[in-house]
Amino acid sequence: MASAQQVMEWVDGSADGVADASLTRVAASESAAADAVVFATSAESLAAAIASPAGLILTNTKIAEEATDARIVRVRDARLAFSIVATKLAAGAPRGVVAASAVITASAQIHPTANIGEGTVIADGVRLGAGCVIGARVVIEAGVVLGDRVRVQAGAVLGALGFGYARQQDGSYVLFPQQGMLVIEDDVDIGANTTIDRGALGETRIGRGTKIDNLVHIGHNVRIGQNVIIAAQTGISGSSVVEDGAILGGQVGMGEHAIVGPGVILGGGAGVLTGKKLRGPGQVFWGRPAQPLKQYLRDLARLRRGN
Repeated sequence: MASAQQVMEWVDGSADGVADASLTRVAASESAAADAVVFATSAESLAAAIASPAGLILTNTKIAEEATDARIVRVRDARLAFSIVATKLAAGAPRGVVAASAVITASAQIHPTANIGEGTVIADGVRLGAGCVIGARVVIEAGVVLGDRVRVQAGAVLGALGFGYARQQDGSYVLFPQQGMLVIEDDVDIGANTTIDRGALGETRIGRGTKIDNLVHIGHNVRIGQNVIIAAQTGISGSSVVEDGAILGGQVGMGEHAIVGPGVILGGGAGVLTGKKLRGPGQVFWGRPAQPLKQYLRDLARLRRGN
């Protein structure tokens, strides 16, 4: 629970007055009650927010120049401010809740503030940091290390064996040793049914603040930097690197030993060939194989012209 004054301090907001409200949650305007914070980024959504019984309204300063409702808090970016408030309010939720159906081995080290959902399995030697939230039916294999405030949604599998084999002369395959680690740093979010493999002999590592969507696969020995965004259905092959601040759109595919440099943006469906290096902060790459956006668009135009 927070007061309106506390919320204003969290988001560095300004108001004509301070509403007298006890705030416990965030909500959409159509489902808000007096204990809810809502946000507005247009004149239309601001009108809807004012018409609602919400206890506090976060809105962009330019939109609310003439509004006089005492519940309005003016901020630079209402969507960002709303997200900050949601995170702050959630921090007061119950901690240390472990579902009765969770299976946790005796050698696992679970911080007392971690929440663990129904049917989750945590194997030998796993370490979970403070404030982790593990959803239902997650599997965390032996030796995986999670930092603080990691959120893992339902059905994810962390630390499974990587997909690496040595071919014999008769055409059959022998599993290459998959005995390394998976390390997930602080403040990482992992979506539902996402799978991240352990390292083969070394480690797979996911950097601080990275956000991974649903249905993503990350192979063995991959290194993901800090504050990376990876959208759904992306697949990253073994020993590839995605550096700090990169953004990968949906259904991106990366071959093994590929490198995506800091701040690079890969459009949806882009394909990065094995061993390819894409560099340039803010540079957008698209297509299969991925190439700079301007080149990709020129090639599309040539295809349409038939030359």
